[in-house]
Amino acid sequence: MRMVGALLAVHREAAGHTQKSLAEKFVIGEELIASVEQGRRPLKMDLAQQLDDLLGTHKTLQTAVEHMPEVDLVPRWAEEYLECEREAIAISVYESLLVPGQLQTEGYARAVFRSRIPLHDADEIEQFVATRIERQAILHRKVPPITSFVIWEAALQDRLGGEDVYLEQLRHLREYAELPGLTLQILPLGRTAHAGLEGPFVLLETPEHQRLAYTETQRGSKLIADPDEVAILTQKYAMLRTQALNPEDTMGLLDRLLGEQ
Repeated sequence: MRMVGALLAVHREAAGHTQKSLAEKFVIGEELIASVEQGRRPLKMDLAQQLDDLLGTHKTLQTAVEHMPEVDLVPRWAEEYLECEREAIAISVYESLLVPGQLQTEGYARAVFRSRIPLHDADEIEQFVATRIERQAILHRKVPPITSFVIWEAALQDRLGGEDVYLEQLRHLREYAELPGLTLQILPLGRTAHAGLEGPFVLLETPEHQRLAYTETQRGSKLIADPDEVAILTQKYAMLRTQALNPEDTMGLLDRLLGEQ
């Protein structure tokens, strides 16, 4: 990503453009161009093709994007979602299998990646962990996005990484439950109705107030923009929030889980 970004910067300057003037050509944010050039965001294929046309670079950027390494810190199929997550003004997450990535401790994240099949080597695991923890910065911004998490209690029953990691993760959740703009709810076991049986999902609202949804499978993901599909998942999330414990009772449950150890 840094190499592709540096290549864009060279061609931009050769064509006599500043980051601002180039961004204005495509009606996109100057920050997006800066982030791509600094290697903090991937250059997407459609933008690469448009830049090649504007800068007269004869498919140079398109070819670079096509030949990005298959093994990267973030799978290609997740990059688009992570870009949307960084820019979102509101994020709602339902998770039934794991503690959501935005709320994981380093120890828990490390245990998650160590559980993956096929296995990763130690260096890859540490890179994946660092990338995941960096995502949490959005929760600590001066003006963070409004975030809501509903976690099925089943996800809190596993001891990934061992007892010490488990307790650290519970304490971390208890601490984050009091962050400004963040709402944490646990959907307890034993309910007679459950709106999330078809699996985890995420809802996002962009700065332009577009509503998106995101779902993952074993080997891929889907970013959903269709209003009807997003509406269905929005209804599911609303129902999950009514079935889950309220934020105060959630903190009480976490306190009890910590007290039982």
